[in-house]
Amino acid sequence: MWTAKVITLFPEVFPGVLGSSLVGKALGKSWNIETVDLREFGTGVHRSVDDTPVGGGPGMVIKPDILASALQSTQETIDEKPDSWPVVFLSPRGKLFDQSTAKKWSTCKGITLICGRYEGVDERFFQATGAEEISMGDFVLSGGEIAAQALIEATVRLIPNVLGNFESTENESFICGLLEHPHYTRPRVWNGLSVPEILLTGHHENIAQWRKSKAEELTRLRRPDLWQKYCEQKVETNI
Repeated sequence: MWTAKVITLFPEVFPGVLGSSLVGKALGKSWNIETVDLREFGTGVHRSVDDTPVGGGPGMVIKPDILASALQSTQETIDEKPDSWPVVFLSPRGKLFDQSTAKKWSTCKGITLICGRYEGVDERFFQATGAEEISMGDFVLSGGEIAAQALIEATVRLIPNVLGNFESTENESFICGLLEHPHYTRPRVWNGLSVPEILLTGHHENIAQWRKSKAEELTRLRRPDLWQKYCEQKVETNI
């Protein structure tokens, strides 16, 4: 069973929103989550996991030996190649997480996620373990727990049988490099606005072409970066 092992100072916040909706119904059936309390590996009376930054500066830094011990405790139950079980640290300085990464990780045996706190982690931890830093976007959170839940949901929903109708994931934003086309439902006219007539024709080929053109239009207007990549891929395909 695909399993997310989460190292965190706040294990009580999991599964959080992951326990809701279809993803939550599949929890324990198609995927699982295990938390590791980083505080249990701390030292001293207060189970300290951090210390002041060498060279001065504000805040505190998570100690490499403490975090490495917590990580080792998760790996003792994992008998997989690194590519089959990635180790990820949630960080705003990491590589940007995207749909293709979620798809790749959904085919792994599982993933170990490390939720940071304070000013960060001693750099030697990454040098010693090879943990990959991943960012959920160009913004900063107080910790990695919310980011971890977002990453897990984006990944496990791509596992067969989690959503029930797996085909629904094949037409979402980013799957083909485009944002998703607009959706409509009943009533046919609402607030003076009508459902586009082409969607009422029943002509599936024309509807598919319309949806693609709308997806391209939205991507071009809202995400020029994605549109550029999409155009470049089309050129490469036609060569």
